[in-house]
Amino acid sequence: MTNKGYRDGNSLVVGAARRSIVPRIALKEGPMDTPVSPLGPDVLERDDLRRALDEHDFAAAFALIKKWAGLSQNKIATACDLTPGKVSNIISGRHHVTSITVIRRIADGLRIPGTLLGLAPRPWENQTSHPPAPTEERPPSEEVPWRPDATVGLADHLTRSDLVINRRAATRALSAAAVNGTALLDALEGWLQPAVDGSKPRRRGRLDERDLDALEATTRAFRTWDHQYGGGLRRKAILGQLSEVAAALDEHQREPIERRLHEVMAQLAGSAATMAWDAGQQRRAQDYYRVALRAAHAAGDTRFGANVLAGMARQMLYVNHPQDALELVRLAQDGVRTSAGPRLRAMLHTREAWAYAAMGRHAAFHRATRHAEDSLSSAAGVEEPYWIHYFDTAEWAGVTGGRLLDLARTDPREHAAAASQEIRAALAQRGPDAGRSHALDWIGLVECSFLLGDVTGAAETTHHAVSAAARTQSGRVRQQLAQLYPYTVGRDVPGPVREARDKIRDLLAT
Repeated sequence: MTNKGYRDGNSLVVGAARRSIVPRIALKEGPMDTPVSPLGPDVLERDDLRRALDEHDFAAAFALIKKWAGLSQNKIATACDLTPGKVSNIISGRHHVTSITVIRRIADGLRIPGTLLGLAPRPWENQTSHPPAPTEERPPSEEVPWRPDATVGLADHLTRSDLVINRRAATRALSAAAVNGTALLDALEGWLQPAVDGSKPRRRGRLDERDLDALEATTRAFRTWDHQYGGGLRRKAILGQLSEVAAALDEHQREPIERRLHEVMAQLAGSAATMAWDAGQQRRAQDYYRVALRAAHAAGDTRFGANVLAGMARQMLYVNHPQDALELVRLAQDGVRTSAGPRLRAMLHTREAWAYAAMGRHAAFHRATRHAEDSLSSAAGVEEPYWIHYFDTAEWAGVTGGRLLDLARTDPREHAAAASQEIRAALAQRGPDAGRSHALDWIGLVECSFLLGDVTGAAETTHHAVSAAARTQSGRVRQQLAQLYPYTVGRDVPGPVREARDKIRDLLAT
């Protein structure tokens, strides 16, 4: 089923083309060419890893390699000529490596000296090593280590390049497709691992609590801009502020200040991602979502990190990859099982329901929707972060109505009336101040009317939808409005529908 994405809460989207920084291991090396170990000397010198290798405890060894070398299970499997499932079973303790052949493959694939595994020196250990030539090119964002200093460097690089982007580069950014599948999911495995501080010595910073109060207030204002107006020139303001925060984090601030700075960076990057997506820059938006997730990870803010993953899931739904979206939602839920409040739990359940609807799993959709409603019913009086306050009964109704509308496009008799009822409930509870969400509600209601055969009602409702859409610069709003146009064309359409078509066309032409 085609997923045309309808409602909106906080967005998501996507990063750069995947290119591994782990050196490719050749099966045959020349006499003077030794591949560099993907583990690095600092990892191989760790006492805990050496002890695990000496005892052939590969469950512990692989877990340590994942944590300290940043290798995913898939990369370990590829290097050692194992299946990802076998590596997973080894780490979980369901499989024990006893074959000397497999141990040799592990040694050769990960370039672990033979003596650390009780083997004779491997043939490649006697070859002359040539260090790789220096390069100025930064690794893709999905390969940046999950360290605070690396996250700051990534944020600085992205914002600087975006702030000086020329027209040709902007065109390329618009055409770049979102990353999906293993390339997307593998890069996020560090989310559930503890943050590692590999910072280099830095000069002392001088920010105080009042500076952070002002930054946090500005960040809230930017999020309000995003919800009301979408992308446009305001995105440049967010990028400038994000660049300043990255510069502040490049200095050594006091611990409470540094943690709050990372939280501000996460929220600014999340808003930048949403605005980039709204402007049609799918991959650039993914880059900023990754920065947001890494910054939340550095701050220890698992709840906002889950919110970022939910945004990324929504992006996958808009580009019709519901299975990836479901994996992202589950990753988010794993990270906040003991810390999520009722609104955050409800929002994650609606993302889950959205994925089920896109996959045609109607029973699972209704089950997840009920879980969201149950969670939201206990939200009164519970203190939660400001950025999740938007998720109330109106938001739940709007999102649920949007998903029912997705289903109604293939089975209008079964779902169109229910979709209309939920969207009307959303409109009754929130007005034009909701900005983009308000416009999307009206557009969804117009389509419901067409699907129900209420042509007169659809024409009348279109006037409200166009008026609401004109008050926002959101690219997604205009994209959804354009999807109404086919309903208004035809040889015998009545006069009110022709008038509605002209209004849609006039707005889209501006």
